[in-house]
Amino acid sequence: MCNCLGETQGKIKQRDMMTEKESATDKIIADAMATPSPAKSMGDPGITPLSPSHIQQNDTDSNAHTGPSFIVVVAIDFGTTSSGYAYAFTKEPECIHTMRRWEGGDPGVSNQKTPTTILLTPDRKFHSFGYAARDFYHDLDPTESKHWLYLEKFKMKLHTTANLSIDTELHAANGKRVKAIDIFAYALAFFKEQALKELSDQAGAEFDNADIRWVITVPAIWKMPAKQFMREAAYKAGLVPRDNPEQLIIALEPEAASIYCRKLRLHQMIDIGTKTNQNGFSPTENVGAGMTQAKEHVRSKRQSRTFLVENVIGELWSELEEGDRYVVVDCGGGTVDLTVHQIRLPEGHLKELYKASGGPYGSIGIDYEFEKLLCKIFGPDFIDQFKVKRPAAWVDLMIAFESRKRAAAPDRTNPLNINLPFSFIDYYKKFRGHSVEHALRKSNVDFVKWSSQGMLRMNPDAMNALFKPTIDHIIQHLTDLFEKPEVSDIKFLFLVGGFAESPLLQQAVQNMLQGRSRIIIPHDVGLTILKGAVLFGLDPSIIKVRRSPLTYGVGVLNRYVEGKHPPDKMLVKDGTRWCTDVFDTFITCDQSVALGETVKRSYTPAKPSQQVIVIHIYCSEKEGVGFISELGVRKCGTLRLDVTGTESTVVRREIQTLMQFGDTEIRAMAVDVATSRTVKASIDFLSQ
Repeated sequence: MCNCLGETQGKIKQRDMMTEKESATDKIIADAMATPSPAKSMGDPGITPLSPSHIQQNDTDSNAHTGPSFIVVVAIDFGTTSSGYAYAFTKEPECIHTMRRWEGGDPGVSNQKTPTTILLTPDRKFHSFGYAARDFYHDLDPTESKHWLYLEKFKMKLHTTANLSIDTELHAANGKRVKAIDIFAYALAFFKEQALKELSDQAGAEFDNADIRWVITVPAIWKMPAKQFMREAAYKAGLVPRDNPEQLIIALEPEAASIYCRKLRLHQMIDIGTKTNQNGFSPTENVGAGMTQAKEHVRSKRQSRTFLVENVIGELWSELEEGDRYVVVDCGGGTVDLTVHQIRLPEGHLKELYKASGGPYGSIGIDYEFEKLLCKIFGPDFIDQFKVKRPAAWVDLMIAFESRKRAAAPDRTNPLNINLPFSFIDYYKKFRGHSVEHALRKSNVDFVKWSSQGMLRMNPDAMNALFKPTIDHIIQHLTDLFEKPEVSDIKFLFLVGGFAESPLLQQAVQNMLQGRSRIIIPHDVGLTILKGAVLFGLDPSIIKVRRSPLTYGVGVLNRYVEGKHPPDKMLVKDGTRWCTDVFDTFITCDQSVALGETVKRSYTPAKPSQQVIVIHIYCSEKEGVGFISELGVRKCGTLRLDVTGTESTVVRREIQTLMQFGDTEIRAMAVDVATSRTVKASIDFLSQ
């Protein structure tokens, strides 16, 4: 059983009942209120803390993920640039199966996953996803393609949108707008269909979706609205029914990677943090050679698509002792996520030491730098026009760049050739009246030349310069992180995610660490998160302690104290003075919370005759919050308990409010003690 949250406990003094509801007899002391009262504007009768206040563990709901039994766990790694799924049967948890090989693929790019690209018909119906979407779109006539809606790299919109809501829109390649929730739901529905078909083929009969526990991965640095958005998209896609939310788990990408890294055997990884390497050469000689060797090893094993993980802790993990710390750096297409974990023996459970950090420093930053380079050479007006008028050719150009991007390395001496699509050369001549070759000569960009075969020739320094801003961001963030007191004495740094394959990034991390930690890169690094997400779905209790990303509490009334409470919060009723809009804290930002840990508080309705008791839940990124009207405090949930037709035997009806933390999502519940009536709340971060 989990312990109660002692950090949030503070004996609540004797307080009496009162109402937040304005009425004709309410007398507000203060000619003008500096901040409007959220409680008053809502017009709900409020709650006041009941003395004594209870804070204790929750006996009935200690395991957040108990529910109907399931036969298989299917994890979806929904990435910025590429996506895929993997699964494992509960009877064979050591066998992780990755998805079937995708049709299509790019020269120089392995297709373990499929591109996160989606195509809608001109009447906005789902057409295809991944390689199929890209290839079909590419083959459309330009006059026809401008009517189709093609989207790529759209996942970042959830991270960059300040006021994310169900109505948030995305822009397709042709400039048309479409609701983001529809696009994410279409994508998840596609993976659901693919996985069910594969499972049904294996079973020899139709596989029931109710037998699947689904796991969707999201970046740890995503704010709560973005995480909830993925859950809403899953409901819309029919992945799980809304009345059975436990069938879907939202997994944090670096946590999933951390869980998989626990299982690593020595032959399943490259160690570039030491002078001697598992692959028998010095990393200083060629930082990328280990990765090349790993890829060859992976290709030779690719036929089976089944990965065996050890039931026991991996060999690397056996070197860790109680209290040892390590960092997981998840370098994806859109974001870079950093988490700091500590090992807890004997079970090898994990404790989060420092709240997840990072930023939008993924590999698509290099694509943006390439686009800026093209704008410098050919003019931003032409590039903007070309993207809209010839969207399929623009996609072709970026595919050509992608394969050359992956060939960039610190020790490379020969130039990299990037194919320019014929329509680029042709459209430029029509647009400007002179050739692409002429533009390159005039541009003063010395490190990019024109090849007579219709290619841009970039010298290695030019390509490396495109990487520099993104890698600099990552190194700066790592440097700042390693200066935190919680991040001292780091034994290992695990570099995971697709971008971790870059020798330029590997070398930069190595130079920054200067041998302070061993740098470990798993083989098949792009599938690390996917495989870890399956393991997490099989045992969600593996992460025992997390850091709360936000401060949570409820809005209550307190007895007014002169000098302590602001005058504009005072309310007088029947000669007694009260303070409204008080934020009663349940848990503070960055506080350590154990999995399933529950804070339980007792309140009483402000009016004894109340038939519906409403409790509003609030959150903030600040640690110390006094009032729900403060800047940055937002309502994120409502508990509405209907006690119509029931009577309480005590004068003051006790309403227990419980909030459960330590999971990737938060749960809230209210109980009427007299009748045992219970109501659960879904914390809502998406309502505006």
